[in-house]
Amino acid sequence: MVASGAGGAEDLRAGLVEPLLAKGCRVAVTLTPTAARWLGELGEIDRLAELTGLPVRSTPRMPGEPREHPKVDVFAVAPATANTVAKLALGIADNQALSLLCEAVGSTPMLVFPRVNAAHARHPSWPSHLKLLQSAGVHLVYGDDVWPLYEPRDAGDVRPLLWAAILTGIERLLHPSR
Repeated sequence: MVASGAGGAEDLRAGLVEPLLAKGCRVAVTLTPTAARWLGELGEIDRLAELTGLPVRSTPRMPGEPREHPKVDVFAVAPATANTVAKLALGIADNQALSLLCEAVGSTPMLVFPRVNAAHARHPSWPSHLKLLQSAGVHLVYGDDVWPLYEPRDAGDVRPLLWAAILTGIERLLHPSR
């Protein structure tokens, strides 16, 4: 599980981690630096670590330090900022979360929920970022049918994330024959 500093990240524990754990999944959480700052200030990092039994990662480990997270069966990137999506599509691994994801593209099933607005989607390179990720087999939870795009600040202060759709997508990646 990877989360970036987009609105809704504060609900990661209740929206995604607890339901996955209830289904018997083992969940390891890695955060972008901004998400780590946000969730750290809310006390969520300690809660997530206690709940999962694993440290929440946001910085690289030092040479010789053990790998604290288990091998990953499926990556879920939710929420993903436009910045995280663009960097992932271009292979820019400039933080722990993106390093992990860039190494996994094309080899480990991955779901990405871009939590973006209409201004992000209008950028001329946005469609090519999405196409690049899809061409590498990344499953996107994206589109007007799942996350209608609004202009910045037009959707109100709080718009709940699509945790149910994200959980369904993860389930499909974990069990493709079902």
